[in-house]
Amino acid sequence: MCGIAGIAGRGVSQWIHPMVARQTHRGPDDAGVFVDEPAAVALGMRRLSILDLEGGHQPMCNDARTLWIVFNGEIFNSPELRSGLEREGIRFSTTNSDTEVLLKLYEARGEEMLQALNGMFAFVIYDARRGRLFGARDRLGIKPLYYCCDGGRFAFASELKALVELPWMPRELNLESCYHYLSLLYVPGRASILKGINRLQPAESFRFDLETRDLALSRYWRVEEQTAERPASSSADDAARIRGGLRDAVKRWTLADVPIGCSLSGGLDSSAVVGLMRENGVRDVRTYSVGFEEDSVNELPLARLVAEKWETDHHEHVLSTKGLLDALPAMVWHLDEPYGGGLPSWYVFEVMARDVKVAMTGTGGDELFGGYGKYRYLERGAGWRLWSLATGGRLASGPWTGERLARFVGGSPATCFHDAFYYFSDASKRTFFSGRPEGVGTARMLEDMLAAAAGIGGRRNAATLVDMRTQLPEEFLMMTDRFSMAHSVEARVPFLDHQFVELCLSIPAARRFHDEDYKYLLRQAIADLLPPALLTAPKKGFVLPIGEWLRGGLRGLVETLLGRERLARQGIFNPSLYDEVVAPFFAGPGASRPVQVWALLMFQLWHWVFIEQRFDVSPRLSATEIAS
Repeated sequence: MCGIAGIAGRGVSQWIHPMVARQTHRGPDDAGVFVDEPAAVALGMRRLSILDLEGGHQPMCNDARTLWIVFNGEIFNSPELRSGLEREGIRFSTTNSDTEVLLKLYEARGEEMLQALNGMFAFVIYDARRGRLFGARDRLGIKPLYYCCDGGRFAFASELKALVELPWMPRELNLESCYHYLSLLYVPGRASILKGINRLQPAESFRFDLETRDLALSRYWRVEEQTAERPASSSADDAARIRGGLRDAVKRWTLADVPIGCSLSGGLDSSAVVGLMRENGVRDVRTYSVGFEEDSVNELPLARLVAEKWETDHHEHVLSTKGLLDALPAMVWHLDEPYGGGLPSWYVFEVMARDVKVAMTGTGGDELFGGYGKYRYLERGAGWRLWSLATGGRLASGPWTGERLARFVGGSPATCFHDAFYYFSDASKRTFFSGRPEGVGTARMLEDMLAAAAGIGGRRNAATLVDMRTQLPEEFLMMTDRFSMAHSVEARVPFLDHQFVELCLSIPAARRFHDEDYKYLLRQAIADLLPPALLTAPKKGFVLPIGEWLRGGLRGLVETLLGRERLARQGIFNPSLYDEVVAPFFAGPGASRPVQVWALLMFQLWHWVFIEQRFDVSPRLSATEIAS
């Protein structure tokens, strides 16, 4: 796992060093920089050593020194790829470096190499022979890659904070991204929160021509094309395929030359990963769980049952409210972009970092086996019927707008993708913003995506396909990558092994999603791996007590960052936002919902850290100290 960076343009190579330095937390074990002055190209990296600890230094070059690569991630089928290339007569300098496998594979196959890769990755290759940079991001968007292309200059990095080091890159807010954030609590799509900085999308590659300065993007894999249904089979046969596919994925994703731990939440997904690690013969399984002091959000007892069943080396950490809130500024700095979702995994990785460099997680299981039951909303009553009657299967621009449908049936089809739609609708955002962003509203954006997905994979698959283009990569995987890398830990997500994803999506949604139990098929596939109590336990997860926090330990920070005078000076939101949202919230629990205030506070804290203070390193200030 690494933090990578690069830049192409006359007279700009000196900026590679600060770009790399800003990502030290992503790779504390090694660093490297390569500069080709005549071609005006520079590459850099910070390395967290997982495979080939001694021989995997980057940037890495081929024997002729005409190809150079920087690579973040892991290629889990690299042993098989290496063996195949060796049978073709290709010789390797390292023992088992997957970075060298990528380099040799590109040398032999060119851009077609992407079809052969199984893993999580973001890499860029400087091809001096062809005068180009070529890069790609993995199929599901597990690893990040930001880029900017301006005035003939091109730059990329694993994290946004590295690109804002460039002197010509203004830290100017992208209002449309901010607009979407207030509904989704994360920033979706290609555009980042800052103007001029974009994100390479999942399963996307790029080619930058060093002579013409043209940037070309293309997709090499499409999740919507994986929904071609298998012939009819029994649920037992489907469960057996799921079990075998997940077992193989977990085995592939335990490839490492260092000890591996597993984040254990007490849910089905992470518990299945632990059981399959043991079934695959991993002897020393270390598991890590966190809980809150409040019993209502504590899943430690269920996690403990799994650890006892599989006799793991188990570690527990109970969070205090004060500890979590004190770390908020550091979390915001590491996240790169505004985020209003869950935070406890920060502490999972903090605890794991004491013992291991690799953390297995259960991320992705909910999306593959029902998307939190979101498809149920699309099939329930008037909502779906009105939606499907509209031209092209989407809401018409006439009387049945997203806003009217929300009033009629308690929400629009888009509301099933995040509860926050009940807090900041497109209509309310137009009232609160000082300037109106360009582009479509958030609800219409999701409704268009849902309509297109339903046309390909049916209404049940629509929720899964849209999740895999939005919330999965840009919220859950983004948060997992940033929080794990903040503690120099590599997080792995075997449920998102693309071969396993393809297998799951090939099972018809009517069989994959049970009407009453959306994880029925997965539960059937892994039942013998789990304690009986976990099989029947309702999904709980972490429900943050944000109302208590905002009225208690965070009240001073809310008053500081969301006060009327500050809003007026800042110029992003109308000062009336305080009177219409913040003041009613403090007046009483029934006057306003806490997620509104939480979303605004997390944005304001991000703005303070990145735009106003411009911290070069993670701030050591607590939330209380900022308020004072």
